[in-house]
Amino acid sequence: MSTVIAVANQKGGVAKTTTVHTLGAALVEQGQRVLLVDLDPQACLTFSTGIAPDELELSLHDLMLGRATAAEVLVKVDDLHLLPATIDLAGAELHLLSKTGREYQLRRGLQPLLDSYDVVLIDCPPSLGILTINGLTAANEVLVPLQCETLSHRGVGQLLETIDDVRAYTNPDLRVRGVIATMFDRRTRLAQQVVDDVPGRYGLSVIQPPVPKSVKVAEAPSHGCTILRHASGSKGAQAYREIAAQLLLPA
Repeated sequence: MSTVIAVANQKGGVAKTTTVHTLGAALVEQGQRVLLVDLDPQACLTFSTGIAPDELELSLHDLMLGRATAAEVLVKVDDLHLLPATIDLAGAELHLLSKTGREYQLRRGLQPLLDSYDVVLIDCPPSLGILTINGLTAANEVLVPLQCETLSHRGVGQLLETIDDVRAYTNPDLRVRGVIATMFDRRTRLAQQVVDDVPGRYGLSVIQPPVPKSVKVAEAPSHGCTILRHASGSKGAQAYREIAAQLLLPA
């Protein structure tokens, strides 16, 4: 059975999508069978893999509405497999609000595929709505990307409250694997202060090493690839490889 990891933070711009895509590629490098799930109607993960969302006939929207199976929605991008998103997924969120058992829709949809993958990474949208609840309900673990800036702490407590609610009502075994520090600038004292503050403030571990702030990391999606291919020898690529290796260790 695969490990299902939701990558969540309702604050936008914290490198959530970059983390999902790059960790997926790093895990493939380490011999894992990886499925990516784009649960964000903005479809940034889908775009980052080089797929044009507007040209897709089927997407996660169809899976969430029960119109297609996961196998029918699945697309292959090199060694990664993806359940892609389109803007239609925003409509699925509205549809699910009136549906019984709406929190379990993604979990049910993924179930037939789980034996085919070692790791499933879910890119949750930057909100705490029903789509994110679906991602958390389907997951075994949660990773929280945290931008190393002052305002990055805003909302993390609220995310943890949502995770507690999910544990209480839909997924009692869900656990937070840790925080991934992104856009880390070693030249500033503030970045280190943000990282040092996480364990005491939230009781969460920070998975080492921090991912350095890098233009190369930001450029990679425009090339339809990750930093591992765009700048394989960079510090950002090495950081994600080390984090991926840690995810394979027993927690």
